[in-house]
Amino acid sequence: MTTPLLSVRDLRTVFDTDAGLARAVDGVSFDVGTGESVGLVGESGCGKSVTAFSILRLIRPPGRIVEGSHVALDGTDLMSLDAESLRQIRGSRVSMVFQEPMTALNPVLRIGDQIAEVLRVHDNTPGKEARERAVEMLRLVGLSDPAARFDQYPHQLSGGMRQRVVIAMALVMHPELVLADEPTTALDVTVQAQILELLAELRERMGMAMLLITHDLGVIAESTSRVIVMYAGEIVEEAPVGVLFDEPHHPYTIGLLKAIPEPTPADRGRRLAVIPGSVPPATDWPSGCRFRTRCAYAWDRCEHEHPPLYQIAAGHLSRCHLAEEPWRRS
Repeated sequence: MTTPLLSVRDLRTVFDTDAGLARAVDGVSFDVGTGESVGLVGESGCGKSVTAFSILRLIRPPGRIVEGSHVALDGTDLMSLDAESLRQIRGSRVSMVFQEPMTALNPVLRIGDQIAEVLRVHDNTPGKEARERAVEMLRLVGLSDPAARFDQYPHQLSGGMRQRVVIAMALVMHPELVLADEPTTALDVTVQAQILELLAELRERMGMAMLLITHDLGVIAESTSRVIVMYAGEIVEEAPVGVLFDEPHHPYTIGLLKAIPEPTPADRGRRLAVIPGSVPPATDWPSGCRFRTRCAYAWDRCEHEHPPLYQIAAGHLSRCHLAEEPWRRS
């Protein structure tokens, strides 16, 4: 078996809060292969973004990554690297597309200078060449008149244009892996589609892998080949994208899929299906199965026994006791 590009094992990230210890990411394990596009999906508060920030060790107090967590990039243990070695990897071999471009970009610096800075820091690229490569990257992400855009400031661009600049910054070093954290948040539907199409095109052209983080299953269906579903700080289901949509197993995944609006005339006016309740606080995860308080199938075993990730089929995992007692669905 070939070594995965990204290997995450037993990742645990906690935050000290006034309400107690918040276990935001609690034993997450998964792989991303070279050139693969993987989706990480779930409701707000499930731990998706914290997972991405933990991979790059961007967690700051009161948060911390628990000792024993393992994250490796092509065999290199990122958890054991010193600060300087890790800085050389961030933005070079692994990059991140943040969900809010106005906070990801420095408002007082020209956008071109911010892209060129990545080249100077990681590649010692001289000024003129850095400008030329930054302008070329702005062209690749679809900005008109990229030479003129180089000298503009973030406030002079629309939201979609700013997101393209953030993508240009993330990809200018041609990283092996990009972590895209809700890259279409706050953008209108048309612009969302353009950004997703752009990411897919650049990923294919550069041969890079992508971990796409979102709460939108429609985005997942269009942009990834494999899906990881998170709930309450842990993975509850993992499957190829086609399998997840056609044969979901975990009740949480089924609930998410049922909540997607159907754009057919027959469904017009129909009330949307909802998952009752909300994600519990990370300081007080329920005992046993963490989804049991919202699950229509929960029984005594779910309260007392925390389910492992059962193998439903090749490449399909589900953290639900229904894998052993499927008759309870009927």
